[in-house]
Amino acid sequence: MTRLVCALALVTGSAACGVAGADYAVANRSAQNKTSRSQASAVAPQEKDDGLVIETPELPVTYPHGRYQLVFRVRGNYVPVLHWKLVEGALPPGIRLEENGVLQGEAERAGEFHFVVAVRDGGQPQQAVQRGFVIRVLEAITLAWKVPAHVTGNRIDGTVEVSNTTADDMDLTFDVKAVAENGRATEIGYQHFPLKKGTIGMTLPFGETLPHGAYVVYVNVNGEVAKRNAIYKEQMQTPAALQVVVGP
Repeated sequence: MTRLVCALALVTGSAACGVAGADYAVANRSAQNKTSRSQASAVAPQEKDDGLVIETPELPVTYPHGRYQLVFRVRGNYVPVLHWKLVEGALPPGIRLEENGVLQGEAERAGEFHFVVAVRDGGQPQQAVQRGFVIRVLEAITLAWKVPAHVTGNRIDGTVEVSNTTADDMDLTFDVKAVAENGRATEIGYQHFPLKKGTIGMTLPFGETLPHGAYVVYVNVNGEVAKRNAIYKEQMQTPAALQVVVGP
């Protein structure tokens, strides 16, 4: 036995014999085991099953009556065909989720809508996964004070900012009235023009000389998109009556 081990050692170029030869055999088996484990670990990532994962990113925003369409996407190892459904929360009224993963429609009103969708594959047993999403439906027209309505002598003046957040040009009517205590309304601002899509913060001034009295100022904007048969409206008013003290 000792001569056989020694012969093996000589073949490998080692000068050790006897017990040292036995040490070599153990070391050689250890090296082979490490090589096998290394090869197995190199193959493992390729054989790993990622399962079914919904990879659709954050959902795009929309606006009332705007056309909306999105296809949910997945990745991983799964068996077609996929089946989608809404399992929690609520979609914007007017938008629906098809079983094939298509989210489409036209939102009926503005708001922020939280919901959870689930998808399952055609495997046996089936894989299933779910994920939460948010759709933000923006107001088509936004209206805000830039310089709030105020009294200067015998005038009421102010400035507003108007934005068109939609993907459509709209026919805009801008109307401002000062309404006295007796109900008499005086036009103190009016414009009618095309408001281009994506317009943000357009400045619209108003103002007029008025008789002595107390006035509440009402600002109204109407935007019409004829091709969609859609009309968008926004209104605001002064929180209290403005007193014009100069004048008859």
